[in-house]
This record gives sequence, structure tokens and C-alpha cells, in this order.
Amino acid sequence: MPPDKPVEIWFQDEMRLGQKNTRVRQWARKGTRPRQPADQRYQNAYLFGAICPERGTGAAIMMPAADTYAMQRHLEEISKIVSDGAHAVILMDQAGWHTTSALEIPQNLSLMFLPPKSPELNPTENVTPKHPVR
Repeated sequence: MPPDKPVEIWFQDEMRLGQKNTRVRQWARKGTRPRQPADQRYQNAYLFGAICPERGTGAAIMMPAADTYAMQRHLEEISKIVSDGAHAVILMDQAGWHTTSALEIPQNLSLMFLPPKSPELNPTENVTPKHPVR
């Protein structure tokens, strides 16, 4: 990291969004076994997000999978949002797609990994909407 550049601290995480149906239950007369079709299909998307609290800004993308390809695209998106002339340090967990040597880290980013099993150290683990959906 260049010593003469301003440093921005960013926090990154991702989450799965989607549908996963539960088993269907129904009341039935004792001794009967009525048919009850259940939709067992599911479909997911993954939201990758990062925030810079000091600047009050963030970067996010939605991808069909959480993998190295998606993480590479996310790093490129963050790189575009970092202030001109600044360098960003991104704190994140140690998911496999975060730590792989296959990632090409943009010049204006550095990755810093949090200790294992410590979600309380990452503020993005507790992000809640300003107006919760009801």
C-alpha cells in the first residue's frame, strides 16, 4: 500500500437470497394419508456488498453464485467506487472465494482477513434496513 495515499476502510460480506420451501403439513382424519403435493424446487441469488462508513458509500452486485468469478467482479466494482487517489483496505471473512490466489486484486485495493468464526468483527454482518419489510 503506497504510504502517501489516503486510506479508506471498507467492510465486505455476501448473503444468499432465495426460496427454499419447507415440508408441507396438513390436518387429516386419523388413519388416512391424503396426498399433499409440495414444491421442493429452490432458486438462489447472492448479494455481494461492501461499505465505507467514513464516506457513507458502498458497492454491491448480485450474482447467481458465490464463487471466485463473483468475488472478482465485486472487487472490480469496489475499485471503481474508491475515491480518486485513495487506497482501500477491505476487511472480510476467510471464505474460499476471498482467499484464493486466482483473484486479481485491483491496484487500489488491499484485502485484510478477519479471524475465523468472528462475525462480530464485521459490521456488515448486522446491517439491517432503515425501514424493515413487514
